[in-house]
Amino acid sequence: MTIKRAFTAVLATETNTFSPIRVDINAFKASLLARPGEHPATPTLCSGVVTVGRKVANRNGWLLTEGTAAWADPAGLVAKQTYECLRDEILEQIRDGGPFDVIVLGLHGAMVADGYDDPEGDFLERVRALVGSSTPIIATLDPHSHLTEKRLVATDALIAFKEFPHTDFVDCAEAAWQIATDTVGGRVKPVMSVYDPKMIDVFPTSTQPMRQYVDDVIKLEEETPEVLSISVIHGFMAGDVPEMGAKVLVVTNDKLELGNSAASVLGEKLFALRGKVRSSELTPAQALSRAMSFEDGPVTIADMWDNPGGGTAGDATVLLKEALDLKLINIAFGSIWDPVAVQLCHAAGEGARMKLRFGAKSAPDTGAPIDAEIEVVRNIRNAEQSFGESVVPIGDASLIKVDGIEVILNSTRAQCFDTTLFSTFGIDPKDRKILVVKSTNHFYQSFAQISPLILYCSAGNPYPNDPRKTFYKKAPRNIWPINESAAELATTNKMKQVS
Repeated sequence: MTIKRAFTAVLATETNTFSPIRVDINAFKASLLARPGEHPATPTLCSGVVTVGRKVANRNGWLLTEGTAAWADPAGLVAKQTYECLRDEILEQIRDGGPFDVIVLGLHGAMVADGYDDPEGDFLERVRALVGSSTPIIATLDPHSHLTEKRLVATDALIAFKEFPHTDFVDCAEAAWQIATDTVGGRVKPVMSVYDPKMIDVFPTSTQPMRQYVDDVIKLEEETPEVLSISVIHGFMAGDVPEMGAKVLVVTNDKLELGNSAASVLGEKLFALRGKVRSSELTPAQALSRAMSFEDGPVTIADMWDNPGGGTAGDATVLLKEALDLKLINIAFGSIWDPVAVQLCHAAGEGARMKLRFGAKSAPDTGAPIDAEIEVVRNIRNAEQSFGESVVPIGDASLIKVDGIEVILNSTRAQCFDTTLFSTFGIDPKDRKILVVKSTNHFYQSFAQISPLILYCSAGNPYPNDPRKTFYKKAPRNIWPINESAAELATTNKMKQVS
């Protein structure tokens, strides 16, 4: 009996094309850059294919070759040389280590590099050219991605996380490896169907109506044996690329008509939810006022658009300045990205009191730097937080106290995923009146367990969160709500001409 040979690797980041923070090889090193034999036992968001692949190979008696796993926390454009070097490194591993019976890759799907609007499409095309048409290529995606024609042509199956927050990234990897196993065994022949509802929106699955929508998707998968996978690609509105937008992707066992029908029905249902799924957004004053008047606690406030997980810096101070002006106490902020301030705090040492300028250094519309006398409460080298089975680095970090408010400063950008961000620094989050986190929704599952009230705050303008106003150069103009703003502009111009 011939032993089956499988290959897995990861090349992933999420690119906010409006972010001023560029990504080079050091950004990957700060998050995850594991060469063959170096990947840890725990997965990072897009590297679940590696840890799950180990289990699958062991169970099936396969020989698994682990290629490079590279993940950088979301930011701006990836340097051309960095993308090409990592791409070519993995391609060389496939070429030199092959032939393989199956390729399973961990991608994000919203990477953009200098000179490449669709790096994943470019990468997958090159993988396909190397292994030929008969070798199955399966890849996982983050739903905040761009589902391009190149990727569909180059792969046998693409599978995205269903949940936002992405609590199911390991489940997604398991589903990908199941399709890979069944394809290699000749039990299935995956084919993909796509429906484009021509829209872009934010789809948190932790609350209604998206919770019911995703539950219905899962039920349809479970009750329809010929449906191998259903993915809802949310799209990524901060990625200005030609194929930006939401899509519905259905993978069937050689049942194209069934897949087309299911994708169409689900796509129309998704379109019907447009404008109805985003969380209500409060101003800083509204959020803090409501939190202070709430008798139970703690209240969690999400500084939702200064989210490093969406490519922003994570150093906006608008909400913190409002809290300082209101002279609030018993409130903890997690976190503000400021490597220089962290370095100064570590140099001063725990217990030191000093004047410090921190925050709001990287982009406009994020507030002004805070100038204050602070106390250095705790310094930690190589600090981390949890996210499910994943360990997320935040780099060297410091907890400081400013007029009764605690602020975590970090040197590696990362959104807040979990209450361990606070407990790592000795803060019991249940003892605080208000917790402020920089995250759009990934924090939700962890904080909902301790917070009876969660509020979403739009503070400043660090992220292009309104497609009607965003100055896109490449994104399609015929998708909702961009088409509405285009129609309004055309009407306005016509009225001006008439008058």
